[in-house]
Amino acid sequence: MKNIFAKLPYLIEKNLDTMLVSIIEEAGSSPRGTGSQMLVSAGGLQAGTIGGGAVEKFSIEYAQKLISEKRSDVHEYILRKNDKEDIGMECGGDVTVYFQFIDHAEPAWGVLCENILSMIAERRRGWLVQKLDGSLPALIDGDRAVVCGGSYELPDCMLAEGSVNDGGFFAMPLPVGERVILFGGGHCALALAPVLHSVGFRITVMDNREEFVTHERYPMAEERICGDFTRIADYLTVAPDDYIVVMTTGHSFDYTVQEQVLRVPSAYVGVIGSRRKTASVNTRLREAGVPEEAIQSVHTPIGLSIKAVTPEEIAVSIAAEMILVRAELREKVSEASHSCPMH
Repeated sequence: MKNIFAKLPYLIEKNLDTMLVSIIEEAGSSPRGTGSQMLVSAGGLQAGTIGGGAVEKFSIEYAQKLISEKRSDVHEYILRKNDKEDIGMECGGDVTVYFQFIDHAEPAWGVLCENILSMIAERRRGWLVQKLDGSLPALIDGDRAVVCGGSYELPDCMLAEGSVNDGGFFAMPLPVGERVILFGGGHCALALAPVLHSVGFRITVMDNREEFVTHERYPMAEERICGDFTRIADYLTVAPDDYIVVMTTGHSFDYTVQEQVLRVPSAYVGVIGSRRKTASVNTRLREAGVPEEAIQSVHTPIGLSIKAVTPEEIAVSIAAEMILVRAELREKVSEASHSCPMH
């Protein structure tokens, strides 16, 4: 979404009409899931993707046709052999695509772009709500108030954690990203941070050594904290949707961090280290009164088992595990299956 609404003002300045193409419903197996978007002009794809392949090809062509007609539409693609419209795909599912016509002469689109980008940059929760009749979308904030765009009554179910299609409206949350807190700014964290940032996590890194949390080491981090590991709450508050990665300079600090973060809810806690170290730390956590359920929820040794050795390989294994956990949590809150073109 961010790339699309960053590109759109440039095209508007060029006096180009465009089409916002969104997957608003899926059934069965499909290349990309609900909420996938792309921006198309008369010249072709400008930003985003709805999965590539035949669906994207035919959608681009249909978007170009609709741009010439200056209208919006909803179209269903059947991804299996059929007599209605066989596009040559055999994924076994269906996708419904909404084509929203964007008139370059309508100034409200520029205002919408500005506010969407601002809310994403500030990590403010909100939703983009499209009425499926071609009218201007609405931008809704975390308090469910209209920030800009169209103003219309919405059912409460529309503003959920995941994308929702109720037949007349399509609402999708702004991609503000989940926060990961890296406790420890050493070589493994240095390899991990850019990988996590590239897949949509927001980075906070904390270390008790000032030279390990500089802007030069972590330019992608939104927070770089030099502080005392024994007093985490003095520097930040762990939220229920935060992802925690513990990789400090030693067992003692790892224990100190875990003893604090495991007393509050979070989405994920992963700790680097051997099974022997884990057993020793777990014993100390039990003696400190940390609930057994919290101890057992920790991902340690951290990462998927891919025989990783180097910091870069370890970073890939950790990121893969966190992507999996994030996808599973998103499935639970959205009550929708997570599309994966690989499976």
